[in-house]
Amino acid sequence: RDVERSRGLGDVYKRQYGDRFDLDQFMKLSTLLCIGSYLLIAFVPVPAVELVGCAICGFSVGIMWPGTFSKASASLKRGGTVLFALLALAGDLGCSGGPTLVGFVSSAFSNNLRVGIGASILFPVLLLAGLVLVSSKRNEKCQIIF
Repeated sequence: RDVERSRGLGDVYKRQYGDRFDLDQFMKLSTLLCIGSYLLIAFVPVPAVELVGCAICGFSVGIMWPGTFSKASASLKRGGTVLFALLALAGDLGCSGGPTLVGFVSSAFSNNLRVGIGASILFPVLLLAGLVLVSSKRNEKCQIIF
């Protein structure tokens, strides 16, 4: 519940001050904050610090989903309904694949959830790599072929 509240605070902050920030930079910084929160959760064996890590994680991911939608709709002007359907599918796959990976890795290491959470750092790292790749190709025209 606290994670949901912190994510909500991130949404409120984004809506209030979002026009003052570059979306690419804001998403990159949020991704780095997410990676840091996962490191806190995985490697600091103090429950209070782990809880703070969960709250930071909730705050940091508040921009990722709406930011992805904004970037996709800006990049692919003719994406339409298909674009949003594919984004929804990708979101569903991520929401099921992430916890599945954490569970598999935790099980492989004697049900050690810290190791599973440590492995989940893969997801924000991939997001950061994607953001860097997209921002480096900003001047190239995106085309979608169906």
